[in-house]
Amino acid sequence: MKLTKPDYFDRFHCLAGGCPDSCCQEWEVQVDPDSASRYRKLPGPLGNDLRRVLRDEDGETYITISDGRCPMWRLDGLCRIQAELGEAALCKTCREFPRLTHDYGDFVELGLELSCPEAARLILNESAGYITETVPGIGAAEYDRDAMEVLKSTRVKALELLKDSSRTVGQTLALLLLYGCQAQGELDGAESVPFDMAAALETARELAQPGDIGEIISFFQSLEILTDGWDTRLRSPAPSDWDRRTLALARYFVNRYWLQAVSDYDLYSRVKFLVIACLLLRTLGGDFVETAQLFSKEIENDADNMDALLDAAYEHPAFTDAKLLGMLL
Repeated sequence: MKLTKPDYFDRFHCLAGGCPDSCCQEWEVQVDPDSASRYRKLPGPLGNDLRRVLRDEDGETYITISDGRCPMWRLDGLCRIQAELGEAALCKTCREFPRLTHDYGDFVELGLELSCPEAARLILNESAGYITETVPGIGAAEYDRDAMEVLKSTRVKALELLKDSSRTVGQTLALLLLYGCQAQGELDGAESVPFDMAAALETARELAQPGDIGEIISFFQSLEILTDGWDTRLRSPAPSDWDRRTLALARYFVNRYWLQAVSDYDLYSRVKFLVIACLLLRTLGGDFVETAQLFSKEIENDADNMDALLDAAYEHPAFTDAKLLGMLL
């Protein structure tokens, strides 16, 4: 079976107590059934404390945060469970984060989540590449094979487009938006045709209409906000020029989400999502890595926020193709 991963994947190491924005903050930790059962049977003071903070809701078990932090997070920045019982005793969420696994049955793709500060630093390195290797195991394809072939081939072209440094960041994202529309057509059964970037850029200029970034900020303010820091950033944007690392961010989104369209055949909302994200980050300004990481923490790691944004990509008046092109160009 083929396994693909970023070349930085194996270099990732948790910063633990040195992390500037620990994953032990703000989030309620979902505990897998095996770990929940083990924690409830654990003897001694640690077991007693764990049983006090475990909560069952809608068939899932969570460690309830206290004062904005996981109650197992010690003052020295380390996890009490890991410190007393070892890394193997951590629940699946804490043991694997920020590592991502997309298992499609007959091939697997690994990645890191942008919401982790150290992962964000690695992801936004513009020179990042990918490694494919063969690993033991043969699984069954769990997808529409024809759709996956279209998605794989169009993803390659999208990534090539994002590596082209001959255009501005805004122009490149405008081209990606139009290419995403063409790729959606192929996914829907249209014939595959070459993508003429010069002609597409001219089309983008013709379609572009003035957009209002304030409407985009207002939309994000309407979503669930997890941290005071994100609320402050949305209230006090500091627009900046395009950061070239925006293209590395776009490649991260393409690698993470493009193939997921095999589940619902909706590629274009995902393309619009990444364009909207890039526009928002440019508007919020500040340290690019910190802003991208905070965006991911608030949006990518909140299923309700992600669903709302993907729906709004089609429905919200601020997110029309013409307005997005106007803000890009």
